[in-house]
Amino acid sequence: MLRKKLRSEPADGRKGVGPLIPPLAETQRPLRQQVFELVRAAGLIPRVQVAKDLGVSPASVTTITSELIEAGLIEEVAAPREGEAGRGRPAVALGVRAGAHRVAGMKLSDREHTAVLVDFAGNLIADDVIPRRPGPMSLTEILDAIETLLDRVCAKAKLTRADLSAVGIGVPGFVDSAEGTVLWSSVLADRPVPLAAAAGARLGLPVTIDNDANLVALAELWFGAGRGLSDFAVVTIEHGVGMGFVMNHRIYRGAQRLGLELGHTKVQLDGALCRCGQRGCLEAYVADYALAREASTALNWGHKESQPINVLLESLYDHAKAGNATAKSIFRRAGRYLAVGLANVVNLFDPALIILSGERMRYDYLYAAETLDEMDNLTINTGRPRPPIEIHAWGDLLWAHGAAALALSAVSEGLLAPQAREIAAQ
Repeated sequence: MLRKKLRSEPADGRKGVGPLIPPLAETQRPLRQQVFELVRAAGLIPRVQVAKDLGVSPASVTTITSELIEAGLIEEVAAPREGEAGRGRPAVALGVRAGAHRVAGMKLSDREHTAVLVDFAGNLIADDVIPRRPGPMSLTEILDAIETLLDRVCAKAKLTRADLSAVGIGVPGFVDSAEGTVLWSSVLADRPVPLAAAAGARLGLPVTIDNDANLVALAELWFGAGRGLSDFAVVTIEHGVGMGFVMNHRIYRGAQRLGLELGHTKVQLDGALCRCGQRGCLEAYVADYALAREASTALNWGHKESQPINVLLESLYDHAKAGNATAKSIFRRAGRYLAVGLANVVNLFDPALIILSGERMRYDYLYAAETLDEMDNLTINTGRPRPPIEIHAWGDLLWAHGAAALALSAVSEGLLAPQAREIAAQ
């Protein structure tokens, strides 16, 4: 439906021009937040370098860092001067006070649930994994799993829930991070689910949630290959196909805060049935359930349908590696559809880097040379090289680290820019 919006003229005739940016929007972070984030990103950095990097006066930096030290968020660290070990007074650098806060990050998935505990400087304290039963879970069941996992990882670290400042949780599906609502997820039987509020009430802690693919991108932004990039894409292939996109050093979530659902872009009209209920979605040809469906049909493996999907896929991969033409063609077909999806990412966003992540990255047929060649053929020919592609076959701990980064971000923004968080939530 097209809407026509009539705009009334101001009483004095002045219309005004330029974008209407709310105060303290994402691009206008308070200086104290910028100082803190620079210190956190650097690990250790002298005051004079902070002033130089931010383009502000040394006096302003001194005032702000003194406030942050008094608040217990950063600390001074003695660092020997390069080439002058043992001579004179050591240089003083600034670093995040690691013990100021601790947070937990969790990934809820179709196969298992994973958690990490990290300190305020992002250092890993403990991690744990629990299996889960197959199929969607009720809200009560998922809250029980969250509580069990959190208590287990806290016990490993010899901490209690009271020692934590926040929890971040990643969930597959359509997630409104600002509202804390899961609109649809393969791990939940109900929809929509106010998971952040429900988990917060159960745990007695602030909880922030997001789409799990966004959190892989956040993990790469905080801890991995994306730290020095302003724009990059992460495509995840597991039980589904997800995508997280970083734009100007921030996760892009869209107008309705649902992010970029690459797996549910259409690659075949009236095509294969996707678990979202629609047909022709990319993930209905690339995700693990799609590969398993193809194997059951093409290889007459109906008798294997009772096997766990990861066992069936391992068998399919072994057959492909052994030279089975049908098994190889299944991966080849999935790779061709993946090439379509990746070419669309390049044509739409022109990222500096594309990272392929997730458990299915073990199956190298998905990104074989012919797949990447096909992607090149589908990408607009500008005469310039396409973005590089990196394969990061990390386990679920990386996803949980992204959830921990989400929690750390929520804690630091709540302390340093509470107004900005209130505006973002509106």
